[in-house]
Amino acid sequence: MAPSRLQAVDVTTLRALLAEWRLLLLPSRFEKAQQSSPHTLQLSLRSLSGPHWLELSWQAEAARLHTIPAPPRQGDGSTLAQQLQHGLRGLALVEILQQGWERVVELGFARRPGEPVLGWLVVELMGRHSNLLLLDGERQVVALARQVKPKQSRLRPIGTGDPYQPPPPLDGEPPRLEESFQSWQRRLSLVPLPLQQALRDAYQGMSPALLRQLLPPGWGELEVGGLSPAQWQQLWQLWHQWLTAVAGEQFCWQIEPQGYRCWGKPCPQEPLGINRGLAAYFSEQLEASALLHQRQQLRHRLEAVAAKETRQAREQEALLAAVAEADVLQGQADALLSQIQPSRQCIDAAQKLYKTARKRRRSVAAITPRLELHHQRLAWLEASLTYLDQAESLNQVLGLAADLETLGGLPGRSVPRRARPGSAVEGVPQPLELHTASGLPLQVGRNHRQNDWISLRQARRGDLWFHAQEVPGSHVVLKSSQRLANEGDLQAAADLAAHFSRGRGNLRVPVVMVPTEDLQRIPGAAPGTVRHRGGTVLWGEPQRALSLLGELSP
Repeated sequence: MAPSRLQAVDVTTLRALLAEWRLLLLPSRFEKAQQSSPHTLQLSLRSLSGPHWLELSWQAEAARLHTIPAPPRQGDGSTLAQQLQHGLRGLALVEILQQGWERVVELGFARRPGEPVLGWLVVELMGRHSNLLLLDGERQVVALARQVKPKQSRLRPIGTGDPYQPPPPLDGEPPRLEESFQSWQRRLSLVPLPLQQALRDAYQGMSPALLRQLLPPGWGELEVGGLSPAQWQQLWQLWHQWLTAVAGEQFCWQIEPQGYRCWGKPCPQEPLGINRGLAAYFSEQLEASALLHQRQQLRHRLEAVAAKETRQAREQEALLAAVAEADVLQGQADALLSQIQPSRQCIDAAQKLYKTARKRRRSVAAITPRLELHHQRLAWLEASLTYLDQAESLNQVLGLAADLETLGGLPGRSVPRRARPGSAVEGVPQPLELHTASGLPLQVGRNHRQNDWISLRQARRGDLWFHAQEVPGSHVVLKSSQRLANEGDLQAAADLAAHFSRGRGNLRVPVVMVPTEDLQRIPGAAPGTVRHRGGTVLWGEPQRALSLLGELSP
C-alpha cells in the first residue's frame, strides 16, 4: 500500500515544537553534529536534564525539526557536520526564535546565557526552498546546506560569506487574537471566493492541514457570500479556538486519518509530546515511502534480470529443439550415399550433413545443464518477487536487494562478490520466529539467505520442513526435534507456509512436509534452493494464518 502524503510542518506545529524546546533545551551545551543523510542533520546538546538529540531536515517533501532518541554514529565526517562542529564548539544554545508566521527557526549560541550570541543556526522549513544555514555573530553565512545561485533565485541568492537575508515577506495579514469578528468577516468577504481560498489569501500561516482542521467537511468550496450567519459563527468559534491555543501554547499531539493535529481536541490521559509524536510520525511515513521506493527499484532490477534469463533460456530451448533435426539430416545423408554411383559432390554434401547431425547430438550434453541453470535462476527470481510482494518492512526489502547484489545480479554465480561492510548480508540471518499454541518453535524464512539458514544450517534431525507445492514461497521449519509435534503444530506450520507463498490469495494451498534430513542443497544453485525426496502433502489455509500470526507469541 502506498504511503499517504506527508503533512508538512506548518507554523502551528512549529510553535508547538518550540514551546517544548524552550522548556527542554534552554540553556544546553552543544556537543556534536552529524549528517545522517544528504538532507538531514542531527545535533547533540546537553542540558541540566541530560543529553538531547535534535533532527533538522531540509528535505523538500519532509522538511522538519524535532527531538529524536540517540541515533547511531553516522555522518560526522561530512563537510557540513564538520563546519558546524567547528563553528559551535564550546557554545551553548541560549535563544530559540521564530518570528511571526514564518516557518523559520533561529537557534542562537553563546558562550553562556546572558552573553552576546556568537553563532546562529537557521532552519528554513519552506518546502522545496528549505535550507539550513550557520551564521556568525554578525549574521554572515559561514556554512549552508544548499547554495542558491542567482540563476536559481534572482530575488534571494545565498552563498558562503553573504549577509543573511530573511525570506521575502508573506502575503496576507498575520492572524491576531485581538481582531474583532466584524473585521475578520469583512476581510474574508472582500472578494467572492471559495472559503478555503479566501482564508489562504487573507491570512498568513494557512497551511492545507490547518484549513482542513478549521473548516468542517465540505465547507472549503463554499462561497464566502453564501455562508449563513450560523455558519459564520461556527467558523469564528473554530478560528478563535485555534488562535487561543496558539497564543496560550495549549498544544496536544493527536493522530488523525489524514495526518496529525496539535490543537483543538481534548488530550488523552497520557498525552504524547509534540516532538515525540512528530518524530514517530515522520519515521513511520518516511520508512513507508522508502519501502515503496526500494520495492519499486528492486522489482525493476529483478524483472530486468528475469527478462534476460528468459531470453537466454529460449535461445537454449531453440538449440535443443534443433537437435531433433539430426535424424532428418542423417536420413538426407544416407539418401545421398545410397545412390548406385554417388558423385563427389554428393559424397561431400553427405559428409557435411553427417558432421552437422553429430554436432547437434553432441550439443545436448552442453545445452541441457545450461537450460537447467536458466530454469533454476528463473525460479529463484520468481521466489524473490514473491518475497518482495510480501515484504512488510524496509529491512526485508534491503535483505532481498543484498541477496541480489551479493550474487552479482545472477543467482548461481560461482564466486559471489563480497558484501559491503554494514550491508544486510552481513551477520546472522534473522528469520521470523514464532511458537505454536503448544509452544513448539517455528521459523519462517523471508528471503533466500534466511531459507538457507533455517533449512540447511540450523535444522536438526527430527525437524520438519514445509513449503507450498509447486509455487514460490518461504521455507517454514517446525522444530519438532525438541519434542513430538501434534496435529495442531503441523497445521499451523502448513498454514504459515501457504500464507507466505505465491498462493496466498487461494482458499487452500497444497503444502509439502518433509523431514529436514531429506533436504539436499543443489550444487551450484543459489542459497535457499533445495531438493528433497518424497514428502507428505498437507492443505494449508492462508487466511487462517492471519489469526495465527496475531495469536502466536514471538
